[in-house]
Amino acid sequence: MAKILLEMKNITKTFPGVKALDNVNLQVEEGEIHALVGENGAGKSTLMSVLSGIYPYGTYEGDIMYNSEVCKFNDIKDSEAKGIVIIHQELALIPYMTIAENMFLGNERGTKFKINWNETSELARKYLDTVGLKDGTQTLIKDIGVGKQQLVEIAKALSKNAKLLILDEPTSSLNETDSKALLDLLIKLKKEQNLTSIIISHKLNEISYVADKITVIRDGSTIETLTKGVDDFSEPRIIKGMVGRELSDRFPKREHHVGDEVMMEVKNWNVYHPLYNERKIVNNVSINVKKGEVLGISGLMGAGRTELAMSIFGKSYGENISGQLFINGQEVHLNTVSEAIKHKLAYVTEDRKGNGLILSNPIKINTTLANLDAVSKNKIIDKDKEYAVAVDYKNKLKTKATTVEQNVGNLSGGNQQKVLLAKWMFADPDILILDEPSRGIDVGAKYEIYCIINQLVADGKSVIMISSELPEVLGMCDRVYVMNEGRIVGELDGKDATQEKIMTYILQSSGNKEVKNG
Repeated sequence: MAKILLEMKNITKTFPGVKALDNVNLQVEEGEIHALVGENGAGKSTLMSVLSGIYPYGTYEGDIMYNSEVCKFNDIKDSEAKGIVIIHQELALIPYMTIAENMFLGNERGTKFKINWNETSELARKYLDTVGLKDGTQTLIKDIGVGKQQLVEIAKALSKNAKLLILDEPTSSLNETDSKALLDLLIKLKKEQNLTSIIISHKLNEISYVADKITVIRDGSTIETLTKGVDDFSEPRIIKGMVGRELSDRFPKREHHVGDEVMMEVKNWNVYHPLYNERKIVNNVSINVKKGEVLGISGLMGAGRTELAMSIFGKSYGENISGQLFINGQEVHLNTVSEAIKHKLAYVTEDRKGNGLILSNPIKINTTLANLDAVSKNKIIDKDKEYAVAVDYKNKLKTKATTVEQNVGNLSGGNQQKVLLAKWMFADPDILILDEPSRGIDVGAKYEIYCIINQLVADGKSVIMISSELPEVLGMCDRVYVMNEGRIVGELDGKDATQEKIMTYILQSSGNKEVKNG
């Protein structure tokens, strides 16, 4: 029988007005990959914050047993000293420092007064080789992609002699190839080093692939633990545990009433990198979106989709932007975000925490930010009106929060996404660009977001959805553009689109081969 490495008993954690964890129990065997799943706000990240000492002993009830020893961690250094290392969804790497410097930041090699750079570099190389990253130790973090940055974080954890690795949404920002490589690495480390991992993810196909056991948490309580080879590991079975019911259709049904009227058209659009002016990021792109249409833009990470969207939205990205932009048949020149908003265009960023919301401010302030004129008079905000608007959108979007006075930073990812949507819906746009609208949120919250999108197009709005999740694109979109290496390389009617066709367009177009729209 395998050794129980970790046991968390009757963990209860309360925040003001909210019981985040209610007698949660978790057992993890040595050398297994154990998945934690649940809807946003279920308590998964809170439980891991308790385990890693982010919420210190005394701020929660219950016991942590690790290696048959009762643990009372006061901070993250205490847990790391025992070999428990957590990697957060938002990577904690410093862009303008080297890989080696990042790996040993706070864990420097050498004496108190002098860092041994040779030892630092040699050790960094050793752990980078372990995770299969070939880049040089002196490479700056800013010069490698997100997939490689995840590998640096894992190498950094191994350099701390990690025995239990906690990964919170490790593939949320990765494409399918990088995600698969990361999951295969976890399996390899389990087999070769007996490394134990706890993984939190909303990508259920990845969970089914990598996990030995799955523990489901719902509303702060442990629901069940499923074992591979014994229990049903299918996505419908996992979803049933998460939401407490069968979810027969992942995408809400919609009557498709796409009009002939073109709401926005982009012609021969070119965008250059803001720092490397010779590098073309968007290459001669032409697209259009019709009234009542959900238009998908699919492609791998780095294809230029976000850069295209941001450059259209008041030139908020890029240099030397050229091409034509038409809204309602009229050519417009949107040089600022304010001008874009005035022309009824909105952009919901993929980075809700960094660029979309002010986490330290309450829901009511975030909700009205993009349309302050509607809640103010003579440049003075009407607090009662602001409050009423926020409550209205909280109810419309079913945002789970005790009050609109609650800071957005205290909400789950799915509810933060709803506040971000509310912010732009209140601006009353005719064209809404959604960049990765369901990233990092659970299936229940995704379904609610999809219902909101359907309602928007039913009301005559136009939605452009950028998504890296092909099932989402196929399940929601009336028409799909495929983008690769800064160019549009394919166009598909939603009824004809398949994952195979989209990937064929991408693969055939790599290396500057032209592919006709079809």
